[in-house]
Amino acid sequence: MALKCDVQYRKGDTWSKLTKVGVTGVRKPVVVKRKGTNNALNGALNCSIDIFVDLPAEQKGSHLSRNVEVLSDVVEESIRVPVSGLENMASGMCKKLLIHHEYAQMANVDIRAEYFRESKTPAGRGTLEMYKLLASGSAVRGDKIRKTIGVEVIGMTACPCAQQTVSEMMDCAGGIAVMSHNQRNVCTAMFRVDDDIDIEADEIIDIVQSAFSSPTYELLKRDDEGQVVINAHNNPRFVEDVVRNVLESVVERYKELPDDAEITVKSESEESIHKHNAFAERTATMGELRAEYKKSITR
Repeated sequence: MALKCDVQYRKGDTWSKLTKVGVTGVRKPVVVKRKGTNNALNGALNCSIDIFVDLPAEQKGSHLSRNVEVLSDVVEESIRVPVSGLENMASGMCKKLLIHHEYAQMANVDIRAEYFRESKTPAGRGTLEMYKLLASGSAVRGDKIRKTIGVEVIGMTACPCAQQTVSEMMDCAGGIAVMSHNQRNVCTAMFRVDDDIDIEADEIIDIVQSAFSSPTYELLKRDDEGQVVINAHNNPRFVEDVVRNVLESVVERYKELPDDAEITVKSESEESIHKHNAFAERTATMGELRAEYKKSITR
């Protein structure tokens, strides 16, 4: 039990409160078992975890060891009883943090993990591809808990503008996928929802991958390599297209999500002919997206 004479309980040296105090980059294995699934999300995931609470102005410091204790207890419990998802673990940790930090009004947990999923190349070869899981939880004392589940996916885009210019310069016939410059595109899609809502990360990955000009693969033989290039140039897309395509798929796929569910999609194309990158982002509620979608189809 902490003693009231602990240095942390002394009065703060200044008048300001702090929004986040905690520890970052704690590496732990977390055992996950999604109900009714048999995918790569099931098993031990190597996670990097950040844990925070706020700190009132009248208190000098936060008890950081309590954060690590909460984390260790949850991770050890996952070995006996696997968690149903990293986002659910994050929200559960937020509840425990507010119990352990009686002076705190807010708690936040952020989790990042790499995991692998089986895939197939255009020629049908089996491959194991890596993705990033992004999960978090946030809690305000006396209010509902919100959680976030998202993914980071790497794909490929081919520039429509350069392709049009090349077509005009070469006087190409229509229907031929002419050359353009390519980009490696990194897209993240995040869903912030109430604690009782679950969204499968695999579904989000599928949505993001379909938004690229083409998925990319760790191992490609010559026929696969050529087909990826052809596919991408038959499907040229701007960085803006990637975000908009994800948002449209989200509206069509998640009809059951409440209007206050929040979606953030970010797309960054690492340019091949420029020294800068191209970037696009949208944050909106499902209600806002549905209203825009409905307006577009009634024009």
